[in-house]
Amino acid sequence: MKAKKERTQEKGKIRYLSTGNEACGEGAIRAGCRFYAGYPITPQNELTAYMSKRMEEENGIFIQAESELAAISMVHGASAAGARAMTSSSSPGISLKQEGISYMAGAELPCVIVNVMRGGPGLGNISPAQSDYFQATKGGGHGDYKMIVLAPETVQEMFDFTHKAFSLADQYNIPVMILADGMLGQMMEPLEFSADIQPPAEPEKPWALTGARGREPLSKKSLFLGPGVLEKHNDKLREKHDEISLREACAEEYRTQDANFVICAYGTAARIARASVDKLREKGVKAGLLRPVTLWPFPEEALKKHISGETAFLTVEMSLGQMVEDIERIVGDRKRVGFYGRAGGGIPEEDEIVERALMVLDKSGKGARK
Repeated sequence: MKAKKERTQEKGKIRYLSTGNEACGEGAIRAGCRFYAGYPITPQNELTAYMSKRMEEENGIFIQAESELAAISMVHGASAAGARAMTSSSSPGISLKQEGISYMAGAELPCVIVNVMRGGPGLGNISPAQSDYFQATKGGGHGDYKMIVLAPETVQEMFDFTHKAFSLADQYNIPVMILADGMLGQMMEPLEFSADIQPPAEPEKPWALTGARGREPLSKKSLFLGPGVLEKHNDKLREKHDEISLREACAEEYRTQDANFVICAYGTAARIARASVDKLREKGVKAGLLRPVTLWPFPEEALKKHISGETAFLTVEMSLGQMVEDIERIVGDRKRVGFYGRAGGGIPEEDEIVERALMVLDKSGKGARK
């Protein structure tokens, strides 16, 4: 295990330096994941390699599939049999998995999918990016479906969010995605978790396809051919999506108590924007940071709290602008929403964000300075 190096254990805590990819894998293991299927692609290969070792140690099943399509299909089968199952990839690989993800969402099968984003479109490059936001949050595959999307910001959250993802997947019988990026996947930070951490409670799965001896056969499907049957099923999915939106939307806020200039960012971009908020405060700008933790459901209520006549917004992304469309929709006034993005593997810098923030303030005419 590359990140193992030095482990310490005291007061019931395990601490060591870990990459984000390996922290994600350990979070899955500690959540009771015992089936993993994947296919190599940079910059998430460390996760696949980690799972190949840890699954053997935990008597789980690891399969390096012949393709991304095969990997998601194997996860589909394992989940249908009742297993806690996971796959991971990076942007082009996730594109190949979209049909299978739609099948699993349609069949209401729980699983965890990890996307460690790289630059695109096409093969792009292996640098970090956030250009898969639309794909993750708007239903990248066919049909009317959603999946819960969690956006970690730190190596610790790569562990924590993955551990939580399995609980959410089982609670709602839905695919859950961890949307990270190449920087977060490969950087190293301290990781800490309880030495006796337990997997989330696993609900009964009476629908699991475990054999039909002594009972009628079961089926888990996304094919509904009778007149009106698919529409009824889609209405059921919509009701579930509405419940998730009400219960699971989450955001973190930083220095927003008196802010009338709010930066919106997630993941790696939020890490950098946090420091930019501090610099703007030094310049007399009442700045704050709103970080969506769930990208779907989007934390609309958290954002709405900051909509007033004196508030201006800046969305910072490692893309040409995707989440900004949700910010504009919720704010309802595009003139009050600025955007700063770096694409193709570019990473925003603190001073670049500060400079763009001051431009937005000047353009908006909002009195955000003290």
